[in-house]
Amino acid sequence: MIFDADMTSVKPYFVQALHEWITDNGLTPLVVIDASYPGARVPDGVIEDGKVTLNVSYDAAENIQMDDELMTFNARFGGVSHAVIVPMESITAIYARENGKGMMFDVDHEEADTDDQSADETAESSENKSSKPHLKLVD
Repeated sequence: MIFDADMTSVKPYFVQALHEWITDNGLTPLVVIDASYPGARVPDGVIEDGKVTLNVSYDAAENIQMDDELMTFNARFGGVSHAVIVPMESITAIYARENGKGMMFDVDHEEADTDDQSADETAESSENKSSKPHLKLVD
């Protein structure tokens, strides 16, 4: 999600801010990720229809770290600890479990595949994209 081709994605900023807002309000932040996104690492047994919903509260996500590219943490699935790697661009939503307040995002697999495309193909695909933001508010 880039508003201007010369700027970085705003998604990591929204995800981090919403995580903080949900936590500050005493609620449980959940993220939904596209598990097929390159670099996403979650246990296979938790993937449903290519998506995974993860509890990213400080109680559930041990050593959670977020930066512009990744969200990483350790979590227990079926009593077994796993290292989880979530590329920020793979996140399709972040919301509070208790009331559903949060935000949805589009996931663009083309951004992950740009290393495989030529510069001309990348320029052409960005010209064809809509200039409208791809954010939806979850009520």
